[in-house]
Amino acid sequence: MKMAYFEKEDILHLVIADGPEERSVELSPNVTAELDAKGELIGIEILQARQFLRDSILEAAQAKLLGAQLAHNVS
Repeated sequence: MKMAYFEKEDILHLVIADGPEERSVELSPNVTAELDAKGELIGIEILQARQFLRDSILEAAQAKLLGAQLAHNVS
């Protein structure tokens, strides 16, 4: 997998497989899956990448912390 970050545009592009993009599918706002002619995933493009990564990491951390707190309270 290759990754490219375009700082000026704040776009993160993940290349999963080489090949031409046939079409794309919006997975969520600002996140697009790039597909080849067979419909296989070849890339992911994330717009407003800094905010997306910050929000994703905070969400994951909060979920882990909540799970740890719940497990601690049950013990």
